[in-house]
Amino acid sequence: MTIKKHRSSDIHWISHDKDGKVWFESKIAIIDFKPASTTDETISKHLTQLLKSAVRLNSEFLDKWNGFKVLTHLEFERDWGLGSSSTLTHLVAQWAEIHPLSLHFKANAGSGYDVACAGAESPILYQLDGDDIHIEPLDQFRPKYADNLYFVHLNQKQSTATGVAYYTKKVKGKKTLARTLTQLTEELIEAKTLTSFDKIITEHESVLSKALGIDTVKSLQFSDYWGSMKSLGAWGGDFVLATSDRETAETKQYFAERGYDTVLGLDEILI
Repeated sequence: MTIKKHRSSDIHWISHDKDGKVWFESKIAIIDFKPASTTDETISKHLTQLLKSAVRLNSEFLDKWNGFKVLTHLEFERDWGLGSSSTLTHLVAQWAEIHPLSLHFKANAGSGYDVACAGAESPILYQLDGDDIHIEPLDQFRPKYADNLYFVHLNQKQSTATGVAYYTKKVKGKKTLARTLTQLTEELIEAKTLTSFDKIITEHESVLSKALGIDTVKSLQFSDYWGSMKSLGAWGGDFVLATSDRETAETKQYFAERGYDTVLGLDEILI
């Protein structure tokens, strides 16, 4: 995100995709945060909510009524869902000189783990326990079976906000569920072999499937796939993690034959 002062008393926001094409543009009046013009009302509403929340947390933010031109640039496809919203929250918080998680809890729903990841310099363990947040940095994730891990895009974008709302309404016994998933996460970090990794993510999927009342993505779409599979982010969209003990070409061919052409290895998707 690049921020430049300009003469008018509004915020001229321009968002570019990875190819440099403008996909969203809005002019927002600083005096009342109403969009004078916009190419997407829903995105403008979320953006103004972020800005207003930032002002509530730091009264000096935007208090001079100076105009700004804000340019954002994606580094991956728009429909990939790799945390573009949480990164936006993190960047606006940096601009407003406030804590990113404070802005998240003021403007968004959800645990905030994705916003914490947006500013992390290494893998992290994140836990929200009531009002207490625990963040533990981890060493770089590079197991011996790293080349057996693939990220497959499901050709659809899932709304995180919708997923959070569904989880909040549907799931009972959240504390018990959290303890179970925490234990599985700790086991996953220590998994030394692909076999043990497969077992853990399969159990993780099964636990969440029962809690959410939603079938696993493997049972719905890839029942004949030889490896294990785990949903990522909001269930039903974006990417899934797939494991494979076969050659990369054969693995990618399996997904390509079913219309899924975006299959990335671990080294292609991690910074």
